[in-house]
Amino acid sequence: MQNAKIHFSQSENNYQIKEAYKTLRSNIEFSGQNVKVVSVTSCTPGEGKTTVAMALARAFAEAGKKTILVDADMRKSVLVGRYKTGSVRLGLTHCLVGRERLSSVICETDTPNLYVIFSGPVPPNPSELLGGRIFGKALENMKQVFEYIIIDTPPLGSVIDAAVVAKQCDGTVMVIESNAISYRFAQRVKDQLDKAGAKILGVVLNKVDISGKGYYGNYGHYYGKYYGKYYGKYYGKYGEDNLNDQSKPPAATEESNDDDLDELNYLAGVMRKD
Repeated sequence: MQNAKIHFSQSENNYQIKEAYKTLRSNIEFSGQNVKVVSVTSCTPGEGKTTVAMALARAFAEAGKKTILVDADMRKSVLVGRYKTGSVRLGLTHCLVGRERLSSVICETDTPNLYVIFSGPVPPNPSELLGGRIFGKALENMKQVFEYIIIDTPPLGSVIDAAVVAKQCDGTVMVIESNAISYRFAQRVKDQLDKAGAKILGVVLNKVDISGKGYYGNYGHYYGKYYGKYYGKYYGKYGEDNLNDQSKPPAATEESNDDDLDELNYLAGVMRKD
């Protein structure tokens, strides 16, 4: 297993944005107990699907769920350049072509419960690899280890890869940039997912301007004014920066040790079965 540090931008640590992704996380949880493997796609590049996929995976991890983000945008991945710090040699491509075991390409991050598989080198046949036996087997193995699997896929309006992946998932989330995509174009992408037999969980309307006039603008201003100072004080006193404070007694130490042991057993199982 590899190790990687994940860099989040200042905007991604904004409390309003984090709360929005917690809402998205809850909506997915309410979609059913069997919805554990979720793919994320968009109509065109640049709509923010990778940001949504990472933030969603982070939200599940922060809720105490063992979560892995799989970068299946193998043609033009932006995940490595945007989030990764440190050296990661192996990626999804190495696993799908049979050169490396699944356990070797998984990266444990510095965010508790969050794991990532980066895309790796660009292959000549990504659709065939994602629709092949090895990828299906890798998903089955990951289901035994992780509670949630979030898969970042290419824009479906550009290539078919997202539909190939979606039919192997429990659900798919579409990301649509506000005021950038026509209704007809979005409908065609949805129709393609329907033809693939994918279960569409819903749509994330991304890059919405909440600073202007209107309901959302006023609500965003009210929300920030009302909750901002309280959230900031609470988070500053009891937030992530103080989680490692040794002066505070650790909670549920025995349970934490059991979780660590379970994870080692799970990963050993992946190595045996892969």
